Amino acid sequence: MNAPVDVSFFARAAKPITSYRPYWAKRFGVAPMLPMSRAEMEKLGWDSCDIILVTGDAYVDHPSFGMAVVGRVLEAQGFRVGIIAQPDWTSAEAFKALGKPNLFWGVTAGNMDSMINRYTADRKIRSDDAYTPGDVGGKRPDRAAIVYSQRCREAFKDVPIVLGGIEGSLRRIAHYDYWSDKVRRSIVVDSKCDLLLYGNAERALVEVAHRIAAREPVEHITDVRGTAFVRRPGDPTAEGWIEIDSTDVDMPGRVEDHLNPYLTTSEQAQAQGQTCSKDDGNAAPAAANPAIQPLKFVPNPALQSKRKPPARDRSVIRLPSYEQVKSDAVLYAHANRVLHLETNPGNARALVQAHGEGATSRDVWINPPPIPLTTAEMDHVFDLPYARSPHPAYADEHGRHDGATKIPAWEMIRFSVNIMRGCFGGCTFCSITEHEGRIIQSRSEESIIKEVEDIRDKVEGFTGVVSDLGGPTANMYRLGCKSPEIEAACRKPSCVYPGICSNLTTDHGPLIKIYRRARELRGIKKVLIGSGLRYDLAIKSPEYVKELVQHHVGGYLKIAPEHTEGGPLSKMMKPGIGSYDKFKQLFEKYSEEAGKKQYLIPYFIAAHPGTSDEDMMNLAVWLKKSGFRADQVQTFYPSPMATATAMYHTNLNPLKGISRDAQRAERVDIVRGDKRRRLHKAFLRYHDPNNWPLLREALKTMGRADLIGNGKHHLIPTFQPMTDGSYQSARRKNSTPTGKSVQPAAGRLLTQHTGLPPRVTGAARPGSPVGAGKRKLR
Repeated sequence: MNAPVDVSFFARAAKPITSYRPYWAKRFGVAPMLPMSRAEMEKLGWDSCDIILVTGDAYVDHPSFGMAVVGRVLEAQGFRVGIIAQPDWTSAEAFKALGKPNLFWGVTAGNMDSMINRYTADRKIRSDDAYTPGDVGGKRPDRAAIVYSQRCREAFKDVPIVLGGIEGSLRRIAHYDYWSDKVRRSIVVDSKCDLLLYGNAERALVEVAHRIAAREPVEHITDVRGTAFVRRPGDPTAEGWIEIDSTDVDMPGRVEDHLNPYLTTSEQAQAQGQTCSKDDGNAAPAAANPAIQPLKFVPNPALQSKRKPPARDRSVIRLPSYEQVKSDAVLYAHANRVLHLETNPGNARALVQAHGEGATSRDVWINPPPIPLTTAEMDHVFDLPYARSPHPAYADEHGRHDGATKIPAWEMIRFSVNIMRGCFGGCTFCSITEHEGRIIQSRSEESIIKEVEDIRDKVEGFTGVVSDLGGPTANMYRLGCKSPEIEAACRKPSCVYPGICSNLTTDHGPLIKIYRRARELRGIKKVLIGSGLRYDLAIKSPEYVKELVQHHVGGYLKIAPEHTEGGPLSKMMKPGIGSYDKFKQLFEKYSEEAGKKQYLIPYFIAAHPGTSDEDMMNLAVWLKKSGFRADQVQTFYPSPMATATAMYHTNLNPLKGISRDAQRAERVDIVRGDKRRRLHKAFLRYHDPNNWPLLREALKTMGRADLIGNGKHHLIPTFQPMTDGSYQSARRKNSTPTGKSVQPAAGRLLTQHTGLPPRVTGAARPGSPVGAGKRKLR
């Protein structure tokens, strides 16, 4: 089955990234590692870098790290690319380490948003950083994209700055900032970058790089999809665009033509360019007296252009200005709704948002999203010569990367393969759709298998276990719309909510084939699936569930129902708990058939917009009845630009339309304040004695004291044991001190922290020979 994206509108609308004439510097060849120092540049024979990338992550030359992908893609185009990773941002000196870039700076905060990386959902500073050697925190500044851009400008004032990465993507318009609890300006304004590339930016980046290399001024590059930039009033490059005013709500739309009641059926058809032959043959004269004629309505020529919808590819929607959304929650929610409606590359229109007033006024202009990569282009990107390891500068005294200087994020994906991009789930709390889009971009089977073989043959420490074949979602590989025309025209935020779209293909056959082929390779002991599973899609293919459960689960499988109650699930755009129950039945059935003891690990979110205290209580009761103890608890984290964040900030539901009329706008219950957030987390950890006093008080207030007692049907007991206030977090360094670990009582369900078998990652044990286990199991 061919990937739907390859036969769609998108494949025909963009220049292939492999079709550009290479830059002259391609003669220098491929670098073993992109240089991080002058000495490495000299070794490669370079006197300067054409492009210097600045990142908040340690440099790991692996296709799961954004800077490595960007660097290798640019290198394949012939450019000399250097990397400055986690520089000292207190001055501009560290940004001069590789000299002045010939073409431009490429700046990113890293694979994660720097604020989410630095702070917990309760705004507490984290002490660790998975993208830093040794898991050390504090190696990047807050709002790193802004700080790095400022230092680049200070180092070499006349060099263009091209900003990218997820931090820039999610801040391309005025946005609510959870950490300062206010609306901030677009990052294009705050960073003073020349161009922002949002989303997966290979296509835009390659075009921009070649145009700058051709000496085109960066301020003239205003027509590239997937870019945002500042436009001053009167900019001549804005001529020819038709502006659609969307700066307010509750305004009437375009008035449709009304039929002329004085015309006969035949005349009405004729006025619409049609015919009605039956009536034409039998029609009576309009009047006995030919001097008497029917009244005719003549269109007003001055209104003709207003009646016809403007061409989408030359239309730009004016959003409410920064000053408006900052002071008006209704307009903020409206702007967020419009932004999410304009995300399909097949029909999205440009957006513009004013920042400032008077002499300081400027527009942030956002071009439509980039055209997704084809399968051939995806293969090109992932087949580039990655070293698949951290830069040698991070090695310990033994020249290794798995000791004190280990980078946890690299360790996690060290033996994994990314097979696709994008997600059409549309979960409101997640930013994947805003960054990667909802069109699935899949690699070919041959490219994926080749990478598995490369891991087997070339990656040090591999023991025969592939830790993941996945992506943003485990099982969306090659899924997409059945009709290219419908795909290009669709404006739905999700293909699977409130139910799976009838136009969506759900055939897991190509994915099953890859799983089977990968596990049959010589030297591969096991292929695990570590990406999150979309179980409502999986139950459409029992054969896929059987293959997954019997061959690709390493003791436990993580899935994310997120909640059990309809209220919060409707605000998350997640399926009902019934889909989870169906998947659980299949999971247990196929596990039993294989003679394996395996466990489902469901994840839940506390304090999500639209969640009442009663909803959390019902979830806790469900957990108790199901015999599950949730040790990993995630509190809702308002990330920039997410729909759920707009709910959190405005108390309104952008999914239902926005109005100032209280009868038409849907209000959303928001969980604010530390006390209520702690209560919602406590319901998820109902089994923790530290939470029992808070839960007893809440249950009595809610009139549910019947759930307090010492029976099996009660949620919490009446007695209170001595506790030390400890808490074991999924992130070890964020845990409070713990006493002696407590083993679960007989018959209780095990969890990650109470006795589940450890998950195999494929890493070699200390002291084991490299390459051990590279044999095919029979």
